[in-house]
Amino acid sequence: MRRRSFFFLFAATLPDWGRALVKPGVLEDFSRQYGSQAVRRLNAWRDLMDEISGLPLPSRLTRTNAFFNQLAFAEDGEQFGSRDYWATPLEFLGRGRGDCEEFAIAKYVTLVKGGVPLEQLRITYVKALELNQAHMVLTWADKPGDIPLVMDNLIADIKPANQRKDLLPVYSFNAESLWLTQGNNEKYVADSSRVGRWQDLRERMAKEIVL
Repeated sequence: MRRRSFFFLFAATLPDWGRALVKPGVLEDFSRQYGSQAVRRLNAWRDLMDEISGLPLPSRLTRTNAFFNQLAFAEDGEQFGSRDYWATPLEFLGRGRGDCEEFAIAKYVTLVKGGVPLEQLRITYVKALELNQAHMVLTWADKPGDIPLVMDNLIADIKPANQRKDLLPVYSFNAESLWLTQGNNEKYVADSSRVGRWQDLRERMAKEIVL
């Protein structure tokens, strides 16, 4: 059965919820650059965050994962002429497509703003074994040492990491810390400022979004 799109629930005449989410002046630039359909996606994102803040945590994860997995996949080279560019959630929603980094980052930002504790979330760099390429997912765990749940744009279902034999973890990070995966163990390496693209992304997000 074809999944129903959240985006179809929103009419073009909706109130401008996006204005409460983005910095002053950003919405006007966003609308001029991307158009009315992108503004509807932005307003849908705002409404999603309003909804999930009052839901049980499993529902926050599943709603967020499903919302962003509706967007199309596109390689960086197709969009930015760059081999590896990490777009902000606004750039992702504006274009309506992105690669694995965009999916993981947008889900992370949404869940943090939706009240999920920062320490439970990690953007996780993995090797997708069946594709034989680098990949990025978002993971959630209640506490350190628990088997995390994996939110991935490759599949619709959220599964525990021990059921994703197709993914080999390499490192993970959040707004504060960076960990290196060694076998079945994780080692704290440093604060996440060591991830250069992540710091660049956070600076760009700070200019766009009310964090």
